[in-house]
Amino acid sequence: MTDAQQSSAWDGALAELGARDAVAILCRGLADAVQAAPRPPSRACLRLGGASIEVEWPQLADPATMPATMPGMMPPPAEEAAQEPTGHVVRAELVGTFYRQPEPGAKPFVEVGDIVEPDQQVAIVEAMKLMNPVVVDVGGRVTKILVDDAEGVEYDQPLIVIDQEADE
Repeated sequence: MTDAQQSSAWDGALAELGARDAVAILCRGLADAVQAAPRPPSRACLRLGGASIEVEWPQLADPATMPATMPGMMPPPAEEAAQEPTGHVVRAELVGTFYRQPEPGAKPFVEVGDIVEPDQQVAIVEAMKLMNPVVVDVGGRVTKILVDDAEGVEYDQPLIVIDQEADE
């Protein structure tokens, strides 16, 4: 049986069950797969058309470096220093995608070491297909760019650090 024929057969069987019952069966299948696993998945996908369940688990760490008390489990994440960067921090004003340049292939708005003036645009955050300028409210030297280009950012996430004392 080809994939197309199998998908068509699944769709017919799902149609006979009704959408609510079909979704309940798929959800039970997903729950059973997750419960049988030794650790929680990193991603799960459930489709109704073609009746598909996809579950993805994070890659295991090297067993040689695992503590004996955690067989098959990933080691706990390393504690990161939750230090606020030194200097004036420019933060995301909305959730979206961070861009360092006005368009692909263009020169970035700023680089580390550049001097910026108050009200100067230093990046863009795209949200819902709208390009929102990231504007600094102080002058100084850019000391760190904390986000990679085209990376998703959260509200109030630090983006850029400016040393106000290096305003020359």
